[in-house]
Amino acid sequence: MRAASKRLLIASTEACSGKSAVLLGLADKLQKQGVEIVYSKPLGNYHSDESPEDADLQLVRDYLALSEHQVFAPLVNLNAMNGQRRLLGEDQKDYQQLLRAQLQHSEQLMCIEGGSNLWEGKSFQLSTSEIAAATDSSVLLVVRYHSWQSIEQVLTAQADLGGRLLGIVLNDVPLSEMDSVQSVILPALAKLNIHVLGVLPRDQILQGVSVGELVKKLHAEILCRPDRLDLLVQSLSIGAMNCNSAFEYFRVTAHKAVVTGGDREDIQIAALETSTNCLILTGHLKPRPWVVSRAEILEIPILSVDLDTLTTVEIIERCFDQVRIQEPVKVETIRQLVAKHFNFELFNQWLDTP
Repeated sequence: MRAASKRLLIASTEACSGKSAVLLGLADKLQKQGVEIVYSKPLGNYHSDESPEDADLQLVRDYLALSEHQVFAPLVNLNAMNGQRRLLGEDQKDYQQLLRAQLQHSEQLMCIEGGSNLWEGKSFQLSTSEIAAATDSSVLLVVRYHSWQSIEQVLTAQADLGGRLLGIVLNDVPLSEMDSVQSVILPALAKLNIHVLGVLPRDQILQGVSVGELVKKLHAEILCRPDRLDLLVQSLSIGAMNCNSAFEYFRVTAHKAVVTGGDREDIQIAALETSTNCLILTGHLKPRPWVVSRAEILEIPILSVDLDTLTTVEIIERCFDQVRIQEPVKVETIRQLVAKHFNFELFNQWLDTP
């Protein structure tokens, strides 16, 4: 068994950059190489009424099969109450000291997951740079690629982290931009002595939201096929047209959710006969029995919401902006992407350096 008593802080420049996903794919590969992993997430993002535990911590622990001695729970949960106590001076804890105490006996590779951006946790002395300094960690920065201007975030991080910046992973790069990233962005970063350890292409599976997640966010009633809530919705269509054009419109998009009125039987049938993974009916109106019967046969869940179409669409669009890696198919996808597109040779050079 190969061991590495080093500390790696996986950080990101903005929320939903894919930090947890990259950590999961990297740790999975390292475990297969014989590297022992210990995981810490100093900053928690959860609410007691939703879950008693941080979702990212649950994900990493469960999929990497880590024991309770290999996982360190958050030192503080970033909610309004804890933030207020800290700002008012009621919370005087030295969180950096608590973090050092957490990690002091670890002889394995300690993977620390930072905040959602470089400064989150600053009030608790647990921003990215503060965690790195307190734990003597090297930083792997995950950057969600938007355009060439994403590199400005990298330059800001380099100035903030200095020599602790091990390298970056450019995530969610559209295939249409891959050539320019390879020919322009990577050479420019190399000149600045910034190592790129991975360029992960955009994958539609990772962009998807499960029907089950939509049920929770919309507080929806499940009218049929509760056994298919694991289906992934990759796009959204709104059924507000006439029946003649609906079928052609729906044929264009695959793996979609269709939002339409509960009284639009014609639109509902047209949606069910195309590549639809979920039918969402607004106005809390029940569909006709034969619509439900057809959905049952086609294994397509129908949800009913007590919301108007505009509000429903806004909630779903927010879900797409905040996709999480929870479903097994997403975990397998990120494992494959990291295994194929991450520079393990360069990473192992750091890992093997005393």
